[in-house]
Amino acid sequence: MKGHLILLDHLPGKDGPVETAALLRDGHLEDLLIDSDAPRPGTIYRARADRPVKGQGGMFLETPDGSAFLRQVKGLSPGEPLLVQVTGYASDGKAIPVTTRLLFKSRYAIVTPGAPGLNVSRQIDEEDRDALLELAHDALDGHPILAGEDPAGLILRSSCAGADPHEVAQDIRETADLAAQVLADAEGPPEKLTEGDGPHATAWREWTVEAQIDTAPGCLEHHGALELIEALRSPIVAISPGHMAIEATRALVAVDVNTGGDTSLAAGLKANLAMARDLPRQLRLRGLGGIITLDVAPMPKKDRRSFEGALRAALKTDDTETVMAGWTPLGLYELQRKRSRLPLAALLTKEMLE
Repeated sequence: MKGHLILLDHLPGKDGPVETAALLRDGHLEDLLIDSDAPRPGTIYRARADRPVKGQGGMFLETPDGSAFLRQVKGLSPGEPLLVQVTGYASDGKAIPVTTRLLFKSRYAIVTPGAPGLNVSRQIDEEDRDALLELAHDALDGHPILAGEDPAGLILRSSCAGADPHEVAQDIRETADLAAQVLADAEGPPEKLTEGDGPHATAWREWTVEAQIDTAPGCLEHHGALELIEALRSPIVAISPGHMAIEATRALVAVDVNTGGDTSLAAGLKANLAMARDLPRQLRLRGLGGIITLDVAPMPKKDRRSFEGALRAALKTDDTETVMAGWTPLGLYELQRKRSRLPLAALLTKEMLE
């Protein structure tokens, strides 16, 4: 089908149904969220400082879900309680990555404790910005989140454009209420104060494009999404011309580009451009991050700038923080991508796709 389609369903798992959300665009899988037992990004803990790691400039923390690691610690002593938020998924055998810079994120608003000010997404037209700022001021008038020595700020997201003002105002108030409740609960033993959003809640929060929504049980299979998910098990991705192979190792993710049967002079550049345009989507669907090494197809050095431009443009449409590190002496191109998701290979089970 044409257009966007959001599927909210459950897949069978070893311990029961697993919450799953899929976003399709023109029949192609654009995004995929599958729940897991790991602490979800966005989860907020009241943690306790455990022991410093001087060589890394950080500290291990005690949480109800195990050890967490906080970077760039200053003035924190073992035994002190503090509020932290999960920023991503931990690699095997490593501590949960957390930060003290809390964000309370919803569909229309983000409350930013310790960073005062009211801001509106630059993607919103100038004509609507003043109306949204006035709406935000009215919604938070007299709210305790803006009072005190360390007031919070508010960011109105691009999804506010064209939204019902009453829904936006309600979302602002509910998000601010949650922030105030959590910030007032900073003292005490280690405890989970909020749970990060699951796939369905994340889909509501982040997939704000105009789309049809299907929540019927079995909708993933009905719309052919299971076959699209199954295809992600293969490292081979067809591009035009040729294909790319995406393979994860313990140290890095290797992406190899092959022009296939195209032997023209421009084949290398065409294949590399096709890879660049589809790479963020493939990494997102497969849940891959860390060091990404691209073994591009042979092309003249003068074409490198065109390749970098296409890759930069594609990454701008992706929400995962990715650093374009550049070329190596061997002609490889390297990226550093935040591990914001678990690898799909670790989430999929035989029961899910049978």
